[in-house]
Amino acid sequence: MMDERAESHSNEDVSTRPEAEPTAAGEVEALRRELQERQDRLLRALAEADNVRRRSQRDREEYVKYATESLLRDLVPVLDNFDRAVSAGRSAGDGAGVLEGVELIRRELLKVLERSGLTRYSAVGQRFDPTRHEAIARVVSADQAPDTVASETAPGYMLHGRVLRPALVAVIAAPDEDAA
Repeated sequence: MMDERAESHSNEDVSTRPEAEPTAAGEVEALRRELQERQDRLLRALAEADNVRRRSQRDREEYVKYATESLLRDLVPVLDNFDRAVSAGRSAGDGAGVLEGVELIRRELLKVLERSGLTRYSAVGQRFDPTRHEAIARVVSADQAPDTVASETAPGYMLHGRVLRPALVAVIAAPDEDAA
């Protein structure tokens, strides 16, 4: 390409031609250096992005692995109390003392779970709500309104306002529904 340029500019002043060639070569070299610098910066940016992604993934995995640590730390004393209650029940033979100990442990466990955002709810007397209740039985009654929770086999639990386990309930049905 330089040969074509030299031939096409043969009529030009000889003093201008030598200046043009070194400038073009200098520009090419400057562009090569700039390209190399940009490639280096790009590679470093890609490496940094990859490191951030790996670090973030490692942090996420560690968070998931140890997310329940504080809850479990609070539950360990509850397990210790259960062990003590079982030992006391075996040695004393007194059922009332064991029952009282287990009741204390139950309350302690509920407090620990409430501190972690778990709330217990009862459904008895409420209108049946399929998002909060799971019907496991049907009770026919003319005395009470249909679709009302008559009894509860197990209470429901919510975690920070979201149903963790629905209440297991028996729902009232009208007598004519039973015949149909």
